[in-house]
Amino acid sequence: MSEKQKYIDFEAYERVAEPHKRERFSAWRTAIGLQDVDGLRVSDYLKEIAVKHIEGDITIDEVRKQLQSYYVNKITHDADDAEKEEADRVAANITKLLNEQSFSLTPLEFLNIHRHLFEGIFKHAGEIRPYDISKKEWVLQGDSVVYGRAADIHAALKYDIQTERDFSYKGLNTDEIISHVVDFVTLLWQNHPFREGNTRTTAVFVIKYLRFCGFKVNNELFADNSWYFRNALVRANYRNPQKGIQPDKSFLVKFFRNLLLGEENELKNRYMLIGYKDNEDDTHTTTHATTHTSSNDIQPSSDNVRRLVLAIGKEEMSVKSMMETVGLKNRPNFLDYSLTPAISEGFVCMKYPDNPHHPRQRYLLTVKGLMLLDGENS
Repeated sequence: MSEKQKYIDFEAYERVAEPHKRERFSAWRTAIGLQDVDGLRVSDYLKEIAVKHIEGDITIDEVRKQLQSYYVNKITHDADDAEKEEADRVAANITKLLNEQSFSLTPLEFLNIHRHLFEGIFKHAGEIRPYDISKKEWVLQGDSVVYGRAADIHAALKYDIQTERDFSYKGLNTDEIISHVVDFVTLLWQNHPFREGNTRTTAVFVIKYLRFCGFKVNNELFADNSWYFRNALVRANYRNPQKGIQPDKSFLVKFFRNLLLGEENELKNRYMLIGYKDNEDDTHTTTHATTHTSSNDIQPSSDNVRRLVLAIGKEEMSVKSMMETVGLKNRPNFLDYSLTPAISEGFVCMKYPDNPHHPRQRYLLTVKGLMLLDGENS
């Protein structure tokens, strides 16, 4: 069986499989999609044994054991093995949790979900971070959300979750329910209790909680829009009074209306980007910048930069992916004549600007890059 056939067979379960197989497929699709939050991609081997689990040939615990054995005994090693091992093992752990019905609305449950997802991957799995953090965000043009103080995290989690336990949804209309869910998830994520893996943990916790409450949840929305989910949480928690920017939960509301009501609101990351201006209308966000840029200001210095902007488009890409897309093989030349000038001219930025050598580093277009892209495609 070819790799392409394996992939097609895996995706086909959504359309034709028996209900119990579709349920397992849905969990796998969500689990795999959530890895995109951190720019991770699962291996073809993971997809192959996931199919065996969906078919009922092996249990999820056997999947996890086979993955561990596969990476321990792997003879040839690739540069992205560590990333794929994390993605594969966390995806299998998420699948296991999503297939379990047990849940309790407690801070311990939240911590345990992180431990179950990342045990054997992060030494600090299930542990509250001991220091304060900030993270430069692409969607905030390099600024950071103000996250919870390390010293206050346990008390904040306890308060937020206890407040939710005491809350009653009785008598609320649909809009009020969505609004309350968004408020709760926004506060929960803003605590950011872990060093890594906060969004994946929050997503699993929220899916299980909403099912626990009796909501019918379209889990697969996370599979296709996990990075949107994270960026929406960023915008829901970000304020910058000097720039006139207040927390904007409208993006998260759209996500949850799609998730719980089956609506089809457009979910685009670029609409959340601080300073983004739609050429056609101004309806996507309330925090558009009011700057004016002439067409001469967004012309790149070379065709190499222009070609790179077109190659990246609306995606996030590694250096390897960018080189493959533009058809270049010489890494030093690509860095010197394409990527470095694209960054210095303000068309491209790093996803993890705090750590240029981050193992999952990816590159995206800035507002200026998006403007150039829109102009080239118009």
